[in-house]
Amino acid sequence: MKRKIYLLLNHNRYVIEFIYTLIVVNVFVLILESFEEISVPYGHWLHLFDLISIIIFTIEYVLRLWTSDCNEHLQGNSLRKRFKFATSFYGVVDLLAFLPFYIPYFVVMDLRILRILRLFRLLRIFKLGRVSRSMRMIAQVLKETRTELFVTLFSCTVLIIFSSTLMYYIENDAQPEKFQNIGNSVWWAVATLTTVGYGDIYPITPIGKLLGAITAIIGIGFVALPSGIISSAFISHINMKSKFKHSICTCPKCGNEFKV
Repeated sequence: MKRKIYLLLNHNRYVIEFIYTLIVVNVFVLILESFEEISVPYGHWLHLFDLISIIIFTIEYVLRLWTSDCNEHLQGNSLRKRFKFATSFYGVVDLLAFLPFYIPYFVVMDLRILRILRLFRLLRIFKLGRVSRSMRMIAQVLKETRTELFVTLFSCTVLIIFSSTLMYYIENDAQPEKFQNIGNSVWWAVATLTTVGYGDIYPITPIGKLLGAITAIIGIGFVALPSGIISSAFISHINMKSKFKHSICTCPKCGNEFKV
């Protein structure tokens, strides 16, 4: 029975599509609740739907935790496999998808904290990673390119600190209210490096303008760099899948050719 439930949760098409749809509708309902003209007249129906979703997600988590020892990819005994599932990324996401709903029933807390806990409902969208091939591919690509992305992020961090520190010493005397500390300069550096340019803080001295122009030009390359890394990895994944999808194999016994 446990094996059947495990296969039902992880390999049954209808169950996967039902969970997929439920997650998407939950995110949509969360957006609708922010509109007063919808939340006031239909708030009880939205709350009822959220309650039903909580029950379903709770049952799903308990069943996944119970049947996690049927997962051949996890090593160890039954208790160790369940612990690995509970501490895995999707295990934590599954838990946070419904746990904040139960906390106010056991712990007295401020309503402001309760509203913050409700934001955890948005974490349900990460549950799509388990049932969506696209999100699994994104996770795989980010995992494979994590070294290159880390190097790029580290280089950007160094450039932000360096340029913001220079700009602080250049513009502090001219604009003490805008560049009153390096923290404000970091905000300017991030907006400039990403070429967003909010315009709330900017240099006015000639040297400061020159530094800003150089930072903006360098930022174009740094922003494009991680995009190129990720795009290249995606293209490699797609080409590899297409190659295996249309590859022709020959049966060693009968000699017949067939597509994989």
